[in-house]
This record gives sequence, structure tokens and C-alpha cells, in this order.
Amino acid sequence: MAKLGTTDLDVFPLCLGGNVFGWTADQAVSFAVLDAYAAAGGNFVDTADVYSAWVPGNSGGESETVLGQWLAARGNRDSVVIATKGSRLAPFEGLSAKAIHGAADASLRRLGTDYIDLYYAHYDDPDTPVAETVAAYDELVRAGKVRYVAVSNMSTDRIRESLAVADREGLARYVAIQPHYNLVERADFERDVLPLASAEGLATVPYYALAKGFLTGKYRPGVEVDSPRAQGAASYLDERGERVLGELDRIAAAHGVPIAAVSLAWLAAQPTVAAPIASARTPEQLADLLPVGELRLSDEELSALTAASD
Repeated sequence: MAKLGTTDLDVFPLCLGGNVFGWTADQAVSFAVLDAYAAAGGNFVDTADVYSAWVPGNSGGESETVLGQWLAARGNRDSVVIATKGSRLAPFEGLSAKAIHGAADASLRRLGTDYIDLYYAHYDDPDTPVAETVAAYDELVRAGKVRYVAVSNMSTDRIRESLAVADREGLARYVAIQPHYNLVERADFERDVLPLASAEGLATVPYYALAKGFLTGKYRPGVEVDSPRAQGAASYLDERGERVLGELDRIAAAHGVPIAAVSLAWLAAQPTVAAPIASARTPEQLADLLPVGELRLSDEELSALTAASD
């Protein structure tokens, strides 16, 4: 376990992505994945109100509902760090004060809890002044509905402005950023987000940590994979991608662990990263990720992976 940035939240080095709950994993399978994660010492689960509104027949809120049902069934709310997000689900789109309060209350109902540990602005809302958004999040913290606030999919300029307003007004400031970052998607994070996070003491919790499945090693030249993300993952299969896979193969073999765990361990070792996010549709998929909890790569191994992906 490690502290999430400057907070008092102790989190497992793998954040379990909840986007699959109520989508590619039904309630029973979702419970099995969550049980296996908790049994391995996992305590950090990421979801969002809009998961999985894109699925025909779903309206959003399915993931939070499944997670809330699991928390109730297991009676373990206080031992789980719940991260969720708002701003994309009707009728509470955007980051106005009204939308933020409505979205948070709706998430609390679905999760069956009276507080959210880490609450993200899922996407920026350029039509709402930063000061209104920051003040609304502060009200949630003061009301005890949210312990800490964080941000995803917002420009570094807007995040800086938000932090400046919070500091000037004595309001709750963002404690974490959820960026797109992994071994084959580095440029934007390392150029823009990392300097900001380092300077401001913000933790980072990267999504697409396994590059839509590419960094699990199952995508190889001539191999067909049956997955909703196959097309996106296969786009990484170029000369650079094959070079990265080669290093992952070598290091995974040396440690006797799955390639996915090595990919996550590289990410977890990067500056500011508190825990990468990865999801699993089955307990078997989860088993490939869990070794990251104990796996520590040497400086040579970390450097070799970085060089391969440059």
C-alpha cells in the first residue's frame, strides 16, 4: 500500500477499473472479480456515473450500481477506496454547481454509501467558470459527501487555474489527475501532465494502463483477438510496439510473471504514479494483473523498457 499523493488514502498499487461492471461482466462475474481483487489485498476501485451508457439497453450508472451491491453484500465499505467521476451523465452533464451536486448525490445513491473517497471531474466543461466548479467541489467536501476531489480529461492550463483558485480562496484542491498514460502512450503525459503533477504534489492514476490490451502481450503479428478493443490495441503493433513486446517478454520470463504485470509495474514505478488503472472481465484476466502488487523491476529493467518505447 502507498499514500495517494498528499492524502491519507492508502491504496493498492493496482486500481481496479470498473468500466466492465454491468457491461462485459454481469453482476455475478463482477462480484467474482471484486472478490478476487479484495482477497489479494486490493482496495482501490475506479468507476464513473456514465459507465456504461454506451451499451444498448443501458442508461448509465450500471457500474456504480453493481459496485454498490457488492459493497452491501460484503459489508466492506470502509476498507475500500472508491473513486468515481461525474460530468457526463444526463441530466447532470457539465461542471456547474447544480450538475456537480446532482451527479454526486446520484452516484452516492447508486453506490449505497454516504461518502465517496475520490471524486473526479470526468471531463472539462469550458462553459462553466473554474471558480464555480471549484467552489461546488469544496461544498461536497465540507458536507462530508466527498473526501477528496480530482480531475481527468482537463487541460493543464485549466487544472492550474483551478488549483490557483482553490489556494487563493482556501477551498478543496484537486489531489490527483487521471491521465492517459502507458508504456506506448507517453508523450502527452511526460511533456504536460508530469511537470504539473510534480510541481503541485498531485498523484496520477493512469487509465488505459495496458493500452487497450496491447500491453498484455496477446496482440502479435498474425494473431486474431476477439475483444471489443482489438482494433484499438492492434494499432500499436508496429516496429516500436514489437520492440516493447520483446523487452516485456524478456523481463516477464525472468520474473516468472505475466507480461501485463510487467507493463503495470513499469507504470507504477514512474514519478507521481500512485496506481495504474486496469480492468478485468474475469477472475482469470485479473490473475495476470495482480502480481504488480509485489513485483519490483530493477533500474536496468525499467530503463530497458523506457528505451524500447522511446
